[in-house]
Amino acid sequence: MTTTPEMSVVVPVKNEAENIQPLIEEICAALEGKISFEIVYVDDGSDDETPQKLRDMQAKLDNLRVVTHRQSCGQSTAVRTGVKQAQGRVIATLDGDGQNDPADIPALYDELVKDDNQDFLLMAGWRAKRHDSAFKLWQSRNANKIRAGLLGDNTPDTGCGLKVFTREAFLDLPYFNHMHRFLPALMIRRGGRVQSVQVNHRARERGVSKYGMWNRLWVGIVDIMGVMWLQSRGKVPEIVPSKEDA
Repeated sequence: MTTTPEMSVVVPVKNEAENIQPLIEEICAALEGKISFEIVYVDDGSDDETPQKLRDMQAKLDNLRVVTHRQSCGQSTAVRTGVKQAQGRVIATLDGDGQNDPADIPALYDELVKDDNQDFLLMAGWRAKRHDSAFKLWQSRNANKIRAGLLGDNTPDTGCGLKVFTREAFLDLPYFNHMHRFLPALMIRRGGRVQSVQVNHRARERGVSKYGMWNRLWVGIVDIMGVMWLQSRGKVPEIVPSKEDA
């Protein structure tokens, strides 16, 4: 009989063939014996050797599942596809480029499960010591200041792909393209809270980044305005306890 895993590690990828095997092996090493888990890779329309590398790893691992987008739909849609397909109660997300360290997942999971209201908590990785170019660091610092000032999400690093939350919480959030960049603000809008934890960040060793300054900047401005609108329309009801609960 197949046991439902406690955690699903969701990894969206596009053209990351060189990173498939090393990252999967690291995830397994980080979680085996600590948490029952599955790995859900979402191939977002890759046109390199990514599909074959994933098939090779599936032949070796029973707990690796692969979902494929026929055409690229973007990272947020890929994450959502993975969460919807996931069997675990708890979700951990990782970028597929190998810069997030899977060894940090157990610490974020441990903090989540200590909470009495796990469906209203987002554990967010915080890359306090980033291994990126000076220009990329400058972009991120300024983007974080603007976002935090406008959205009040009280999160030093919303761009970190390493996050841990419950599946129920994620599927209750409003979905739109690029939503993965605004999960802290969306969780707070829902009446939840965000806890940031310092995590390891590594330089990219293989492959190339799929994102540049312009596709972050201009799309980000529009998205921030959209999230501000959602915040202004959000309502968090206070539920009056019933007599049975008293």
